[in-house]
Amino acid sequence: MMKQAAAAAVGGALAVGSVPVVLSAMGFTGAGIAASSIAAKMMSAAAIANGGGVSAGSLVAILQSVGAAGLSTSSNILLASVGSVLGAYLGKSPSSLPAEPEAEGNEATENVPQDEPPKPPLKSEKHEE
Repeated sequence: MMKQAAAAAVGGALAVGSVPVVLSAMGFTGAGIAASSIAAKMMSAAAIANGGGVSAGSLVAILQSVGAAGLSTSSNILLASVGSVLGAYLGKSPSSLPAEPEAEGNEATENVPQDEPPKPPLKSEKHEE
């Protein structure tokens, strides 16, 4: 139980702490979009697709805003919650994870290929009386 609680805490902290690092590495910085970065390429593609400008509310605009100002408190709480749940799930011991169901009866042979059906004769057989 303690291992799972520790994994939940690490997961929440990691989720909140990694967002600014990842966005900065992509090129969404506090000073704006870094030249020759993934963010610059995303912005260029969005501008070309939108007739010369980046539309408000698009993914590029949202990431640029988060890179410049950071996440809001409610967003950080939500992100920490999701990270904690994921961390707690990954921190479970293998014995507490559900086992795969075992096959019973004829289910194990269900997908076994059967013998080929008999082939028809090549010549027609005449029956003389």
